Amino acid sequence: MVTCKFKFCFINQKLYILLPMKQRKFKTQGTILPAPNFNPIMDAQLLGGALQGISCEKDVLIDILTQRCNSQRLMIAEAYRDMYSRDLITDLKENLSHHFKEVMVGLMYPPASYDAHELWHALKGIDTEEKCLIDILASRSNTEIFQMKEAYLMQYNTDLQQDIDSETSGHFRDTLMNLAQGTRMEGYADPSTAAQDAMILWEACQQKTGEHKNMLQMILCNRSHQQLWMVFQEFQNISGQDIVDAINECYDGYFQELLVAIVLCIRDKPSYFAYRLYNAIHDFGFHNKTVIRILIARSEIDLMNIRQRYKERYGKSLFHDIKHFASGHYESALLAICAGDTEDY
Repeated sequence: MVTCKFKFCFINQKLYILLPMKQRKFKTQGTILPAPNFNPIMDAQLLGGALQGISCEKDVLIDILTQRCNSQRLMIAEAYRDMYSRDLITDLKENLSHHFKEVMVGLMYPPASYDAHELWHALKGIDTEEKCLIDILASRSNTEIFQMKEAYLMQYNTDLQQDIDSETSGHFRDTLMNLAQGTRMEGYADPSTAAQDAMILWEACQQKTGEHKNMLQMILCNRSHQQLWMVFQEFQNISGQDIVDAINECYDGYFQELLVAIVLCIRDKPSYFAYRLYNAIHDFGFHNKTVIRILIARSEIDLMNIRQRYKERYGKSLFHDIKHFASGHYESALLAICAGDTEDY
């Protein structure tokens, strides 16, 4: 049993521990912050001039849209609509192309709408993009999942879970469906059941029956992060093996990738996204969609932390690697979102 020095409480006659906030989270920081002295009308005028001139002034778009936080960009879009009776996203789509367009348009979506947009394209494209589904659903909180499901329904008039059910299969589908419910326990941990949960996970890695796979994903998808930290330690004590190594040995395919992503996100989300960015840049010939999605989605949450993990783990900065593989205004936009320290340039 794990010994913890935390406050205790009783729920339904069971003893739980409540971990203080400082124990549950490290300080996270994005790279895009609210711009000081913000003037949405002036920004809208500058964007209008850049988009409606003879040639599109892409540097102006980068300077404004990558240096304003999402709520400020939404105010700019509203001012733009009032000023020109036109939709800013529509004008960006009409005047831009390729990956640069994807970046500029992506920045204009509220976070939940952007997640919904990415999930819909991952599910309804020519081929299902399983890694996109994994990145989003394995890493979002209950609140973020609830908001993205609402946005998905409003934007596409269809239910996210129904689309997951119809476009994926097997235990991979079941685990995605479980995550998409957004019902993970939050804030509490029960030391008395950690060893029991760990034993179930160990048996699931040994026997690999359908029932054991269901129990494995139910634990990983529904226990609180605090509970799972203890479960992973108990798993190490029982098996002499790290849970990630065990999953990699026992399972394969997208089901295995999803389970590992859940564990890694629970342990250290910035490290997970640093790993995904490195793979997208180096292992897949610069997988543009993945790089764009992660940079935009994490830009106001923990992209600074992701940058730090990236440099610690891989020796070179994320800024350096983007600069090496991308080019043109697309490169400039990505680097502006990534930002960088003096030594990165």
